[in-house]
Amino acid sequence: MRGLFFLRGSYKICGMKKYFLARLVQLVPILFGITFLTFGMMQFAGDDAVDIIYEQSGSVAEEIKAAKRAELGLDQPFLIQYGRWLGGILTGDMGRSFISGKLVFKTFADKLPATIELMLVSILLTIFIATPLGILAAVNQNRPLDYVIRALSFVGNSMPNFFCGLLLIYFLALKLNLLPIIGQSVIMPALTLTIAMGAKYTRQIRAVVLEELDKPYVIGARSRGVAEWTILTKSVLRSTLIMIITLLALSMGSLLGGTAIVETIFMWDGVGKMAVDAILTRDYPLIQAYVVWMAIIYVMMNLAADLLYYWFDPRVRYGEMS
Repeated sequence: MRGLFFLRGSYKICGMKKYFLARLVQLVPILFGITFLTFGMMQFAGDDAVDIIYEQSGSVAEEIKAAKRAELGLDQPFLIQYGRWLGGILTGDMGRSFISGKLVFKTFADKLPATIELMLVSILLTIFIATPLGILAAVNQNRPLDYVIRALSFVGNSMPNFFCGLLLIYFLALKLNLLPIIGQSVIMPALTLTIAMGAKYTRQIRAVVLEELDKPYVIGARSRGVAEWTILTKSVLRSTLIMIITLLALSMGSLLGGTAIVETIFMWDGVGKMAVDAILTRDYPLIQAYVVWMAIIYVMMNLAADLLYYWFDPRVRYGEMS
């Protein structure tokens, strides 16, 4: 029996390696395509970083601007600029900011910890809030508690993040004076993100739990006298694992990319706020670094979700073999 178990585990791991490599090969062209398109779109902007740099200096001779563009490489054709940038990325050189002159990699690395902190707090709050609410709504289907939870999740899912953020600032900071307004506490930006994510998670968990509760194995367990709590925790929640993995992968991807609006409202110094500032100043190296980061995060999170599907759901492996 141990030998059979070992063989099955080895087959599973080998199959996962092949699956990983196949998915990775498919995703590489996507990354290159995203960088090419975004680099090209930035060429259509009406002005560039040189115009922004000299905007507050009054009238500046075009010769000075032309010299600055030549220094930054902005006078080169699009393909040459893209080729140089891509070559630098492949060798680990992300260039320097047009505005600050600092290394892009260092700037990005300095901003990333704040975004990771915001992501982790938001994810934990969402899971702790949405999971019990989704289960309670499903167990109490079409009862007052279910209606209340569904109404709250509908409202939370409908409100944009910037509006939630402004409401929290007004009530928690200005009226109740419980939290600082900007830049000092992760609680309010995390709560802002949790409202929308928690509403979506609650609705999804409720739907999946309801579907599972109607399946024959649950009906059979109930007929044998198995406690409802045991059915929920040991059977139903396991069956909802794939859906939760999907939601987590998508949420972590968007949060690691930096929730630009929320970070800007609360002056949270993460990569999202960095990207907004870079867009306003046409700081192309920082913008492109942010786009590459976003693309990598979404690709890797989707790949991680696919691998978890492969590991937990035998139907994925059987479909691959057929």
